[in-house]
Amino acid sequence: MENKKILIIIPAYNEAESIRDVIVSLSDKDKSWDLLVINDYSDDGTGKIAKETGRAVVVDLSCNLGIGGAVQTGLIYAQRHGYDIAIKFDGDGQHKAKEISTLVEPVLNDRADVTIGSRFCGQHDGFSSTFARRIGIKIFEIVNFLLIRQRITDNTSGFRAYNRKAIEFLAEHYPAFDYPEPEEVILLGKNKFQVQEVFTEMQERQGGKSSIYGYRSIYYMIKVLLAVFMVSIRRPKLK
Repeated sequence: MENKKILIIIPAYNEAESIRDVIVSLSDKDKSWDLLVINDYSDDGTGKIAKETGRAVVVDLSCNLGIGGAVQTGLIYAQRHGYDIAIKFDGDGQHKAKEISTLVEPVLNDRADVTIGSRFCGQHDGFSSTFARRIGIKIFEIVNFLLIRQRITDNTSGFRAYNRKAIEFLAEHYPAFDYPEPEEVILLGKNKFQVQEVFTEMQERQGGKSSIYGYRSIYYMIKVLLAVFMVSIRRPKLK
């Protein structure tokens, strides 16, 4: 990753229990990476803790935009500051800094515009989410294949890398919904971006609570599937 300007975007909403360890793990792994925490109007001190590390730029949003708005804020920052590669890395501690080199390799070698860290495209004995969530992820995999003829095994993964072309596009067009990852895959596929999955290990969140649980899982599936179908019937943004 020499001679590449790399930004790690860390969207965070009420991740006070994990954000310090996330920042420190990334900073310790590679001092050349720039870290950007998008504090999505947290009320638990997430932003304050992130600033206290002295290792990340922290953007405090003035209202809660949801994950889509937080990530787009990070991508706009990456666009305006001329980054070659942006990496989305969740603030809950589920991703591992050591996996970034694996995630970024296809982008560095021009084999992909976007890479997604997947728990399901390789054999492993580690954490792979709850049974109900895996069922939902499988449904997204089938829907993706039907809509864009591309099989993505982990559509909800928040561990992603983007090249400059993808940064420019998504800074303007990133999905604004609360759970944008599956919609992002369809948007990229419709606009002829090369998306590739790589196997990366994941661990259980290191603090806080997922926003997708109980009856919200059903609401999530319906909302995201509707958004995905809407994206699929729109004309591509790029000609």
